[in-house]
Amino acid sequence: MTVTERNKSAILRFKTCINTCDYGLADELIDSRAEFASLTSPETLYGGKGYLSVVELMRRSFSDIRWEISDMAAEGDKVAVSWVCSGTHDGEFMGRKASGKKFSFTCMNFYYFSGDGKIIRDVAAQGLAGLIGALDA
Repeated sequence: MTVTERNKSAILRFKTCINTCDYGLADELIDSRAEFASLTSPETLYGGKGYLSVVELMRRSFSDIRWEISDMAAEGDKVAVSWVCSGTHDGEFMGRKASGKKFSFTCMNFYYFSGDGKIIRDVAAQGLAGLIGALDA
């Protein structure tokens, strides 16, 4: 298996990780030193625990949230993923009261991998801006 194939396979497992909030899988897939910035936290988040803390926050606001891969491209240590994120706004989110509104939007993330095949960086091209736009529509 090439490095590119290994990293694409890791992203498929990562999809399962975020859709199930599986901390064990997060530790397998995300380097403990990986730093993540989030609009939902004033502090830098680290590793699988930090990444999934954002997912847990999303689940409190959108209990049925799901991420599906609509497209993926990879080369070497980078994987680009076009996600379709969907769910129902059934809890407060960033000061917005639950509306019961269903949403779906597309976002793009770029994942960077270490030499041992763990995610070391995630760059969101749209992220929460896409979600807020979907809620306001």
